[in-house]
Amino acid sequence: MQFSFYKYHGNGNDFIIADNRSQAIPYSDQALMRILCNRNFGIGADGLMLLENKPGYDFLMRYFNSDGREGSMCGNGGRCIVHFAKELGIIDRKAVFSGIDGSHEAMIDPEGTVRLRLQDVTGVETDGPAYVLNTGSPHYVVFAGNIEHLDVLKAGREIRYSKKYYEDGINVNFVELLSEGIRIRTYERGVENETLACGTGSVAAALCTMAGKESGRKNIRVETRGGLLEVNFMKTGESAFSDIWLKGPVKKVFHGTLDTGDLTGE
Repeated sequence: MQFSFYKYHGNGNDFIIADNRSQAIPYSDQALMRILCNRNFGIGADGLMLLENKPGYDFLMRYFNSDGREGSMCGNGGRCIVHFAKELGIIDRKAVFSGIDGSHEAMIDPEGTVRLRLQDVTGVETDGPAYVLNTGSPHYVVFAGNIEHLDVLKAGREIRYSKKYYEDGINVNFVELLSEGIRIRTYERGVENETLACGTGSVAAALCTMAGKESGRKNIRVETRGGLLEVNFMKTGESAFSDIWLKGPVKKVFHGTLDTGDLTGE
């Protein structure tokens, strides 16, 4: 099968994106998805997205983790696929698209950054010193100091594969408070490694910084290993947040075509 694709990244969180409006790509083939995302034997990426048609929306975003399984919502991936939709001429500056968790709005700003609206969050739980919440994907958020020297792979795996979270998995975020905003490092389930940025994780961390604080409009600067993100939201209650927007840069890296048989030997 000839596979035409684009490579994108949002703050170093990188993705393979393909136009699948013709339904030619067999997304049920987990082995193919895994090898395409493999950094040694394939194209290499944190995840793969297919853009498809869906009535009533500009497009449908179908997302796969690098382990080949269809994943939950990906914030940076959502921002990248909006840019891709503009590249295809499907949208201009605004989009309303469908993801696995429902409807999303997005806007491409004049300077090229992409803003994505995520689903409202109506509950935040605690697990010892950590917060647990779902921002389109499940997240475990723990605040710590000097996270630059933390072994995120080891610490993240211990939590993600603990008895409580083993079956469904969870993304693990280590967050440091700064004088202006926060710094974050994330271990992502499905990738099973640290990524340079995580959009839904950055949102989860930003919301948790407001635990116990007054309601109102908030804007949080998030420093990831791959660059800066911005999270803007309305805190409406103790554990309730609405009108949540994730903003940051998007970069198209390259466009290519390959024969998947060269990867799979079929």
